[in-house]
This record gives sequence, C-alpha cells and structure tokens, in this order.
Amino acid sequence: MNKIELLSPVGDFDCLKAAVQAGSNCVYFGGELFNARASANNFNDNELKKAIEYAKIRNVKTNLTLNTLIKNDEFYDALNLAKKAYEYGIDAIIVQDLGLAKKLIKLFPDLPIHASTQMSIHNLDGVLEAEKLGFKRVVLSRELSMNEIKYICDNSNIEIEVFIHGALCISYSGQCLLSSMIGARSRKSW
Repeated sequence: MNKIELLSPVGDFDCLKAAVQAGSNCVYFGGELFNARASANNFNDNELKKAIEYAKIRNVKTNLTLNTLIKNDEFYDALNLAKKAYEYGIDAIIVQDLGLAKKLIKLFPDLPIHASTQMSIHNLDGVLEAEKLGFKRVVLSRELSMNEIKYICDNSNIEIEVFIHGALCISYSGQCLLSSMIGARSRKSW
C-alpha cells in the first residue's frame, strides 16, 4: 500500500498555520532566496526557524525549497541556507540544481533531498537516475497522465510526488528559468 501525504505550499506564517490546521501532513516553503516562489512572502532566517518549530510541535513535516538553478557566486550562500535549515530541523530539501543536490546529499546523508519538478523528470529512466544519484523523492512533471504516473510508481523504489493543483509559469513544468528571465519570477534579480 502506498502512503499518501498531503503536502501544502506556504508563503508566510498565516499560510503555515492554515495548512497545519487544515490537516496537511507536510508543508513546503522557501527562504528569502533560491526558490521558485519569489512572489510569495517567504521566510527570513528567524521566521524559518520559527516555522520549522511550529510545524514540528504539531507533527507536521517541513520541506525547504532550494529549487532554482544556482549560479557559481551563489553556491555557498545556498549551501549555508541549507545548513541553517538542517540545523533548525528541516525534514527535506527540494532542489533543482544538480550540483547543489549532489553536494547536499554528500554533506547531509541523513537529510532527504527531493528532485524538484523543476528538474523536468517525466519518465521512468529519469526517476531511476535520480534514485541512483541519492535523491529520496522525485516530484514528477505535471504533464504526466495517471497511467504514466502509475507505471513509474510500479517500476521504481523511490518516493514519488505529484501536484494535484498549482500554477505553471509558462505552461510546462521545469521551464521556470526561461520564465524567470522573461518575467523575473523565480529570483529577486538576475
């Protein structure tokens, strides 16, 4: 039997409270940088710690989104944010950048790293490769049919996550880099 988890996005503390009180098993949110939800309020360092503590007390898991591509000069800032979240007790980190993901998997072997939908993983081979690289979960592309999702689930041993609702930047999963360059949505600045 597959375990079903209700995972909700939260952009600020009021959204966090609402998701927890409505029965979410897990929430995901971003810090002030390096997440594809730049238009959300997001959490500064102090709020990040409080959000994790609030959820943990209520037995709700927390995932941090570091789901944008990381530039060379941003790499250590992204690592430091991940380290802080790890120290605060984050349950998983959702990542797009493969280099960052590999570094996090190496530095924090007990912290689940999830392959973001931004990675455009849309077939069994992609899922199996993510599993081989050490990811604990793959967030599949939103364009997959129920039959394709079932096929992937039946033929892999990694956790699978799918969106049941959500916006698409340019109507195709994983293309937010282009969207961010066109509309400056994924980052505060380019």
